[in-house]
Amino acid sequence: MKIVLQHLTKTFPGRGKGEKRDVVAVNDVSLTIPDGELIGLLGPSGCGKSTALNLLSGLQKPTAGRIFFDEEDVTALPAEKRGVGLVFQSYALYPHLTVLQNILFPLQNLKGKERLSKEEMREKAYEAAGLVQIDGLMDRKPSELSGGQQQRVAIARALVKRPRVLLLDEPLSNLDARLRLQTREEIRRIQRETGITTVFVTHDQEEAMSISDRIVVMREGVVQQVGRPQAVYDEPDNLFVARFLGIPGINVFAGRVEGGRVWIGHDAIVDAQDVGDRDVFVGIRPEGLLLAPDGPLPCSLRGVEVMGRDINVVASHPCAKSASIRACIGAQERVDARAQTVRFSAKPNKTFLFDRETGARIPFAHC
Repeated sequence: MKIVLQHLTKTFPGRGKGEKRDVVAVNDVSLTIPDGELIGLLGPSGCGKSTALNLLSGLQKPTAGRIFFDEEDVTALPAEKRGVGLVFQSYALYPHLTVLQNILFPLQNLKGKERLSKEEMREKAYEAAGLVQIDGLMDRKPSELSGGQQQRVAIARALVKRPRVLLLDEPLSNLDARLRLQTREEIRRIQRETGITTVFVTHDQEEAMSISDRIVVMREGVVQQVGRPQAVYDEPDNLFVARFLGIPGINVFAGRVEGGRVWIGHDAIVDAQDVGDRDVFVGIRPEGLLLAPDGPLPCSLRGVEVMGRDINVVASHPCAKSASIRACIGAQERVDARAQTVRFSAKPNKTFLFDRETGARIPFAHC
Protein backbone atom coordinates (compact mmCIF):
# COMPACT_ATOMS: atom_id res chain seq x y z
CA MET A 1 0.00 0.00 0.00
CA LYS A 2 1.57 3.25 -1.14
CA ILE A 3 0.80 6.30 1.02
CA VAL A 4 0.84 9.80 -0.42
CA LEU A 5 0.54 12.98 1.65
CA GLN A 6 -0.19 16.14 -0.31
CA HIS A 7 0.41 19.48 1.46
CA LEU A 8 -0.84 18.04 4.74
CA THR A 9 -1.38 20.63 7.47
CA LYS A 10 -2.83 20.39 10.96
CA THR A 11 -3.41 23.52 13.04
CA PHE A 12 -4.60 23.63 16.63
CA PRO A 13 -6.10 26.80 18.17
CA GLY A 14 -3.84 28.59 20.62
CA ARG A 15 -4.77 28.42 24.28
CA GLY A 16 -2.23 30.75 25.84
CA LYS A 17 -2.99 33.97 27.67
CA GLY A 18 -2.97 37.21 25.75
CA GLU A 19 -2.35 36.66 22.06
CA LYS A 20 -3.71 33.23 21.17
CA ARG A 21 -1.65 32.10 18.21
CA ASP A 22 -2.60 28.94 16.41
CA VAL A 23 -0.17 26.04 16.74
CA VAL A 24 0.84 24.48 13.43
CA ALA A 25 1.67 20.89 14.40
CA VAL A 26 2.08 19.62 10.82
CA ASN A 27 3.09 22.23 8.26
CA ASP A 28 2.50 21.62 4.53
CA VAL A 29 3.95 18.10 4.49
CA SER A 30 4.16 16.37 1.10
CA LEU A 31 5.54 12.86 1.24
CA THR A 32 5.34 9.54 -0.60
CA ILE A 33 5.78 6.30 1.35
CA PRO A 34 6.46 3.43 -1.07
CA ASP A 35 4.47 0.22 -0.87
CA GLY A 36 5.87 -2.32 1.58
CA GLU A 37 8.47 -0.08 3.22
CA LEU A 38 9.06 0.63 6.89
CA ILE A 39 9.39 4.38 7.38
CA GLY A 40 10.83 5.90 10.54
CA LEU A 41 9.17 9.22 11.41
CA LEU A 42 11.79 10.88 13.55
CA GLY A 43 12.24 14.10 15.46
CA PRO A 44 12.34 15.71 18.92
CA SER A 45 9.29 15.96 21.15
CA GLY A 46 6.77 18.41 19.73
CA CYS A 47 7.98 18.13 16.14
CA GLY A 48 4.60 16.89 14.86
CA LYS A 49 5.39 13.24 14.20
CA SER A 50 2.61 11.80 16.39
CA THR A 51 0.13 14.29 14.96
CA ALA A 52 1.12 13.15 11.46
CA LEU A 53 0.47 9.56 12.54
CA ASN A 54 -2.94 10.50 13.94
CA LEU A 55 -3.80 12.13 10.62
CA LEU A 56 -2.78 8.97 8.77
CA SER A 57 -4.90 6.82 11.07
CA GLY A 58 -7.97 9.06 10.85
CA LEU A 59 -8.01 9.83 14.57
CA GLN A 60 -7.59 13.50 13.62
CA LYS A 61 -8.71 15.41 10.54
CA PRO A 62 -6.28 17.65 8.65
CA THR A 63 -6.78 21.39 8.46
CA ALA A 64 -5.63 21.24 4.84
CA GLY A 65 -4.16 18.74 2.40
CA ARG A 66 -5.00 15.23 1.22
CA ILE A 67 -4.09 11.65 2.18
CA PHE A 68 -4.09 8.83 -0.38
CA PHE A 69 -3.78 5.08 0.14
CA ASP A 70 -2.70 3.98 -3.33
CA GLU A 71 -5.15 5.90 -5.52
CA GLU A 72 -7.91 6.15 -2.89
CA ASP A 73 -8.44 9.49 -1.20
CA VAL A 74 -8.95 8.59 2.47
CA THR A 75 -8.79 12.14 3.86
CA ALA A 76 -12.41 12.11 5.00
CA LEU A 77 -12.64 8.37 5.65
CA PRO A 78 -13.31 7.39 9.30
CA ALA A 79 -10.50 5.63 11.15
CA GLU A 80 -12.36 2.31 11.35
CA LYS A 81 -12.73 2.17 7.56
CA ARG A 82 -9.12 2.93 6.62
CA GLY A 83 -7.78 -0.54 7.27
CA VAL A 84 -4.99 0.59 9.57
CA GLY A 85 -3.47 -1.18 12.54
CA LEU A 86 -2.40 1.00 15.47
CA VAL A 87 0.11 0.31 18.24
CA PHE A 88 0.73 2.97 20.87
CA GLN A 89 3.35 3.59 23.55
CA SER A 90 0.89 2.38 26.18
CA TYR A 91 -0.05 -1.20 25.39
CA ALA A 92 -3.77 -0.49 26.02
CA LEU A 93 -4.55 -4.15 26.70
CA TYR A 94 -7.73 -5.18 28.48
CA PRO A 95 -6.48 -6.42 31.87
CA HIS A 96 -9.45 -8.75 32.49
CA LEU A 97 -9.06 -10.54 29.13
CA THR A 98 -6.58 -13.24 28.19
CA VAL A 99 -3.99 -12.77 25.46
CA LEU A 100 -6.24 -14.68 23.07
CA GLN A 101 -9.27 -12.56 23.94
CA ASN A 102 -7.26 -9.34 23.53
CA ILE A 103 -6.11 -10.39 20.06
CA LEU A 104 -9.62 -11.56 19.11
CA PHE A 105 -11.25 -8.28 20.15
CA PRO A 106 -10.90 -6.42 16.80
CA LEU A 107 -12.28 -9.44 14.91
CA GLN A 108 -15.30 -9.72 17.21
CA ASN A 109 -16.30 -6.17 16.23
CA LEU A 110 -16.44 -6.93 12.52
CA LYS A 111 -19.91 -6.67 11.02
CA GLY A 112 -21.75 -7.66 7.85
CA LYS A 113 -19.77 -9.41 5.14
CA GLU A 114 -16.56 -9.04 7.15
CA ARG A 115 -17.94 -11.05 10.05
CA LEU A 116 -16.01 -14.27 10.68
CA SER A 117 -16.92 -17.55 12.31
CA LYS A 118 -15.47 -18.39 15.73
CA GLU A 119 -13.15 -20.93 14.12
CA GLU A 120 -11.90 -18.39 11.57
CA MET A 121 -11.31 -15.76 14.25
CA ARG A 122 -9.40 -18.20 16.42
CA GLU A 123 -7.27 -19.28 13.45
CA LYS A 124 -6.40 -15.69 12.59
CA ALA A 125 -5.62 -14.89 16.24
CA TYR A 126 -3.17 -17.78 16.49
CA GLU A 127 -1.64 -16.82 13.15
CA ALA A 128 -1.03 -13.25 14.40
CA ALA A 129 0.30 -14.56 17.72
CA GLY A 130 2.67 -16.87 15.87
CA LEU A 131 4.08 -13.93 13.93
CA VAL A 132 5.11 -12.22 17.17
CA GLN A 133 6.01 -15.52 18.86
CA ILE A 134 3.53 -15.43 21.75
CA ASP A 135 1.29 -18.32 20.65
CA GLY A 136 2.33 -20.20 23.79
CA LEU A 137 0.95 -17.46 26.06
CA MET A 138 -2.64 -17.28 24.85
CA ASP A 139 -4.30 -18.18 28.17
CA ARG A 140 -2.37 -15.64 30.26
CA LYS A 141 -3.65 -12.26 31.45
CA PRO A 142 -1.63 -9.09 30.72
CA SER A 143 -0.53 -8.87 34.37
CA GLU A 144 1.25 -12.20 33.93
CA LEU A 145 3.35 -10.94 31.01
CA SER A 146 6.57 -8.95 30.79
CA GLY A 147 6.59 -5.54 29.14
CA GLY A 148 8.01 -6.96 25.95
CA GLN A 149 5.37 -9.69 25.83
CA GLN A 150 2.59 -7.16 26.38
CA GLN A 151 3.92 -5.09 23.50
CA ARG A 152 3.88 -8.17 21.29
CA VAL A 153 0.24 -8.76 22.20
CA ALA A 154 -0.54 -5.18 21.15
CA ILE A 155 1.26 -5.75 17.83
CA ALA A 156 -0.59 -9.04 17.26
CA ARG A 157 -3.90 -7.32 17.93
CA ALA A 158 -3.02 -4.66 15.34
CA LEU A 159 -1.99 -7.32 12.80
CA VAL A 160 -4.90 -9.73 13.25
CA LYS A 161 -7.11 -7.95 10.69
CA ARG A 162 -4.22 -7.84 8.21
CA PRO A 163 -4.32 -4.03 7.94
CA ARG A 164 -3.32 -2.20 4.80
CA VAL A 165 -1.07 0.05 6.89
CA LEU A 166 0.59 -0.49 10.28
CA LEU A 167 1.18 2.60 12.43
CA LEU A 168 3.47 2.41 15.47
CA ASP A 169 3.63 5.39 17.86
CA GLU A 170 6.67 5.20 20.19
CA PRO A 171 6.02 1.46 20.70
CA LEU A 172 9.26 0.72 22.54
CA SER A 173 9.48 3.65 24.95
CA ASN A 174 8.28 1.67 27.97
CA LEU A 175 10.83 -1.13 27.53
CA ASP A 176 14.30 -1.42 29.01
CA ALA A 177 17.33 -1.22 26.73
CA ARG A 178 17.71 -4.96 26.09
CA LEU A 179 14.00 -5.45 25.41
CA ARG A 180 13.96 -2.43 23.08
CA LEU A 181 16.72 -3.98 21.01
CA GLN A 182 14.99 -7.36 20.88
CA THR A 183 11.54 -5.95 20.10
CA ARG A 184 12.71 -3.61 17.35
CA GLU A 185 14.38 -6.58 15.67
CA GLU A 186 11.07 -8.43 15.90
CA ILE A 187 9.18 -5.48 14.40
CA ARG A 188 11.59 -5.44 11.46
CA ARG A 189 11.19 -9.19 10.98
CA ILE A 190 7.39 -9.06 11.16
CA GLN A 191 7.25 -6.16 8.72
CA ARG A 192 9.40 -8.02 6.21
CA GLU A 193 7.36 -11.20 6.56
CA THR A 194 4.01 -9.46 6.11
CA GLY A 195 5.08 -6.78 3.63
CA ILE A 196 2.71 -4.29 5.32
CA THR A 197 3.58 -0.64 4.74
CA THR A 198 4.61 0.56 8.20
CA VAL A 199 5.16 3.97 9.77
CA PHE A 200 7.22 3.89 12.97
CA VAL A 201 7.20 7.07 15.08
CA THR A 202 10.07 7.61 17.51
CA HIS A 203 12.31 10.28 19.00
CA ASP A 204 15.11 7.70 19.30
CA GLN A 205 17.28 8.11 16.23
CA GLU A 206 19.17 4.86 16.87
CA GLU A 207 15.87 2.96 16.78
CA ALA A 208 14.74 4.64 13.58
CA MET A 209 18.05 4.21 11.78
CA SER A 210 18.44 0.56 12.75
CA ILE A 211 15.17 -0.78 11.31
CA SER A 212 13.85 1.75 8.78
CA ASP A 213 14.05 1.54 5.01
CA ARG A 214 13.87 5.33 5.01
CA ILE A 215 13.72 7.96 7.72
CA VAL A 216 11.78 11.20 7.73
CA VAL A 217 13.31 13.84 10.01
CA MET A 218 10.87 16.49 11.24
CA ARG A 219 11.24 19.76 13.10
CA GLU A 220 8.40 22.05 14.20
CA GLY A 221 5.96 20.36 11.86
CA VAL A 222 8.20 20.62 8.80
CA VAL A 223 9.97 17.73 7.07
CA GLN A 224 13.70 18.47 7.11
CA GLN A 225 15.02 15.48 5.14
CA VAL A 226 13.90 12.12 3.76
CA GLY A 227 16.24 9.30 2.76
CA ARG A 228 17.98 6.05 3.53
CA PRO A 229 19.28 6.18 7.13
CA GLN A 230 22.97 5.98 6.24
CA ALA A 231 22.57 8.49 3.41
CA VAL A 232 20.92 11.03 5.72
CA TYR A 233 23.66 10.51 8.31
CA ASP A 234 26.43 10.87 5.73
CA GLU A 235 24.84 13.75 3.80
CA PRO A 236 22.67 15.84 6.15
CA ASP A 237 20.78 18.65 4.44
CA ASN A 238 21.21 21.08 7.32
CA LEU A 239 22.72 21.61 10.75
CA PHE A 240 19.58 20.46 12.57
CA VAL A 241 19.63 17.05 10.88
CA ALA A 242 23.38 16.72 11.43
CA ARG A 243 22.97 17.48 15.12
CA PHE A 244 19.93 15.25 15.60
CA LEU A 245 21.51 12.12 14.13
CA GLY A 246 24.47 10.48 15.76
CA ILE A 247 25.52 9.22 19.21
CA PRO A 248 27.68 10.91 20.41
CA GLY A 249 26.44 14.01 18.62
CA ILE A 250 28.33 15.88 15.96
CA ASN A 251 30.94 18.41 17.14
CA VAL A 252 30.11 21.91 15.92
CA PHE A 253 32.59 24.82 15.75
CA ALA A 254 32.39 28.44 14.66
CA GLY A 255 34.76 28.58 11.71
CA ARG A 256 35.43 30.12 8.34
CA VAL A 257 36.52 29.28 4.84
CA GLU A 258 39.46 31.37 3.71
CA GLY A 259 41.84 30.85 0.81
CA GLY A 260 40.36 27.46 -0.04
CA ARG A 261 40.84 26.05 3.46
CA VAL A 262 38.55 25.47 6.44
CA TRP A 263 39.73 27.26 9.56
CA ILE A 264 38.79 26.74 13.19
CA GLY A 265 40.36 29.59 15.11
CA HIS A 266 43.97 29.89 13.94
CA ASP A 267 44.14 26.36 12.56
CA ALA A 268 43.37 25.12 9.05
CA ILE A 269 41.93 21.60 9.29
CA VAL A 270 40.86 20.55 5.75
CA ASP A 271 40.85 21.94 2.22
CA ALA A 272 37.72 23.38 0.59
CA GLN A 273 38.97 24.75 -2.72
CA ASP A 274 35.49 25.05 -4.25
CA VAL A 275 33.98 27.19 -1.46
CA GLY A 276 34.33 30.94 -1.41
CA ASP A 277 35.57 32.85 1.63
CA ARG A 278 32.83 33.06 4.27
CA ASP A 279 32.00 32.43 7.92
CA VAL A 280 30.56 28.96 8.51
CA PHE A 281 29.72 26.41 11.15
CA VAL A 282 32.02 23.40 10.93
CA GLY A 283 30.60 20.03 11.94
CA ILE A 284 32.87 17.04 12.55
CA ARG A 285 31.49 13.64 13.48
CA PRO A 286 33.14 12.07 16.57
CA GLU A 287 34.51 9.27 14.40
CA GLY A 288 35.93 11.94 12.07
CA LEU A 289 38.39 13.24 14.64
CA LEU A 290 41.65 11.29 14.57
CA LEU A 291 44.32 11.40 17.27
CA ALA A 292 47.48 12.78 15.71
CA PRO A 293 50.55 14.09 17.61
CA ASP A 294 51.08 16.72 14.91
CA GLY A 295 47.39 17.19 14.06
CA PRO A 296 46.18 20.67 13.06
CA LEU A 297 43.46 20.96 15.73
CA PRO A 298 44.74 21.38 19.32
CA CYS A 299 42.19 20.91 22.10
CA SER A 300 42.24 20.86 25.90
CA LEU A 301 41.85 17.33 27.17
CA ARG A 302 39.06 16.95 29.73
CA GLY A 303 38.81 13.20 30.13
CA VAL A 304 38.72 9.75 28.59
CA GLU A 305 35.60 7.57 28.58
CA VAL A 306 36.29 3.84 28.12
CA MET A 307 33.26 2.32 26.36
CA GLY A 308 34.61 -1.20 25.82
CA ARG A 309 34.76 -1.53 22.04
CA ASP A 310 35.89 2.09 21.66
CA ILE A 311 37.01 5.15 23.61
CA ASN A 312 35.56 8.65 23.75
CA VAL A 313 38.17 11.34 24.12
CA VAL A 314 36.45 14.31 25.76
CA ALA A 315 38.03 17.70 25.07
CA SER A 316 37.19 21.37 24.70
CA HIS A 317 37.97 24.12 22.21
CA PRO A 318 37.23 27.86 22.41
CA CYS A 319 35.44 27.78 19.02
CA ALA A 320 33.22 24.82 19.90
CA LYS A 321 29.48 25.53 20.18
CA SER A 322 29.21 23.22 23.20
CA ALA A 323 31.12 22.85 26.45
CA SER A 324 32.81 19.67 25.28
CA ILE A 325 33.63 17.84 22.09
CA ARG A 326 34.07 14.10 21.64
CA ALA A 327 36.31 11.98 19.45
CA CYS A 328 35.43 8.31 19.09
CA ILE A 329 38.57 6.21 18.63
CA GLY A 330 39.41 2.50 18.70
CA ALA A 331 39.94 0.79 22.05
CA GLN A 332 43.41 -0.29 20.92
CA GLU A 333 44.62 3.33 20.87
CA ARG A 334 46.20 4.81 23.95
CA VAL A 335 45.52 8.24 25.41
CA ASP A 336 47.44 9.78 28.26
CA ALA A 337 44.54 10.93 30.46
CA ARG A 338 46.96 13.14 32.43
CA ALA A 339 47.90 15.23 29.39
CA GLN A 340 46.59 18.77 29.18
CA THR A 341 46.39 18.98 25.41
CA VAL A 342 45.39 16.57 22.66
CA ARG A 343 45.68 17.15 18.92
CA PHE A 344 43.35 15.91 16.19
CA SER A 345 43.23 15.73 12.43
CA ALA A 346 39.84 15.63 10.67
CA LYS A 347 38.53 13.20 8.07
CA PRO A 348 37.26 15.33 5.15
CA ASN A 349 34.30 12.99 4.50
CA LYS A 350 33.19 13.35 8.14
CA THR A 351 33.52 17.14 8.07
CA PHE A 352 30.58 19.35 7.08
CA LEU A 353 30.13 23.06 6.47
CA PHE A 354 26.90 24.90 7.28
CA ASP A 355 25.65 28.37 6.47
CA ARG A 356 25.74 30.56 9.58
CA GLU A 357 22.33 32.13 8.85
CA THR A 358 20.21 29.33 7.41
CA GLY A 359 21.95 26.22 8.70
CA ALA A 360 21.92 24.73 5.20
CA ARG A 361 24.83 22.44 4.40
CA ILE A 362 27.46 23.84 2.04
CA PRO A 363 28.80 20.99 -0.12
CA PHE A 364 32.52 20.91 -0.78
CA ALA A 365 34.80 18.52 -2.62
CA HIS A 366 36.70 16.09 -0.41
CA CYS A 367 40.37 15.81 -1.32
